[in-house]
Amino acid sequence: MLETLLIQLWWIFPLLIAGAVIKTPWFKGLFGEWMVRMSAKFLLNPKEYRPIHNVTLKTPDGTTQIDHIFVSRFGVFVVETKNYSGWIFGGEHQPMWTQKLFKITNKFQNPLRQNYKHVKALEALLNLPPEQIHSVIVFVGGSEFKTEMPPNVTYAGGYISYIKSKTEIFLSPSEVDAVFTAIGTGKMTPSRATNREHVKNVQLRLDSDAPRLCPKCGAQMVLRTTKSEDKAGNKFWGCSAFPKCRMIQNVT
Repeated sequence: MLETLLIQLWWIFPLLIAGAVIKTPWFKGLFGEWMVRMSAKFLLNPKEYRPIHNVTLKTPDGTTQIDHIFVSRFGVFVVETKNYSGWIFGGEHQPMWTQKLFKITNKFQNPLRQNYKHVKALEALLNLPPEQIHSVIVFVGGSEFKTEMPPNVTYAGGYISYIKSKTEIFLSPSEVDAVFTAIGTGKMTPSRATNREHVKNVQLRLDSDAPRLCPKCGAQMVLRTTKSEDKAGNKFWGCSAFPKCRMIQNVT
């Protein structure tokens, strides 16, 4: 009888496995990326906006990974996707934002700061001025902003409206072609090895005690102690090339 029952209910097990996979952060992130791609495919004119997805670039301190890039006459749009549910609290200049989901509270890095690194990597690769590269943050997953957000932080398809709101022409058609080609040539080849290298670099940056390189010039960072009265004794990472490079990072 047990064998017969298992034969009749075999289809339940794949459903249970699929249900468990759907709930994982990996799948939610993948689904969010797909949603952004699809909305761009149907709502952005492909003759005007040329997409490049999943771009990993070398940086002075390792690598940086960009979710989506759209190259157009109106500049280069750098899109960072965040898949969060619940209430989102955060300010443009706050280092950490907060997600509140029922009784659970989580902290995560300000995505504007995260995307700033992406923008700077593209500026270096393309030799474009800052005003020609636009940072865009798009939240998917049913979240709700509980604090006022800047215009470039949006929900789902709202990022399309923000992109279309930029109408000042910066690049000629030939320059758009050149930028698109430069990104395709400058990015690392998408592969498991590339992903593993990027994950390793991220883990090293999150380890406050791990040796690190300056994200601005690539020199070794040195752990230093603040001597000013109001913050005396606080530790921070300073670039060893000081005073030529004045890059600093907080010890988290």
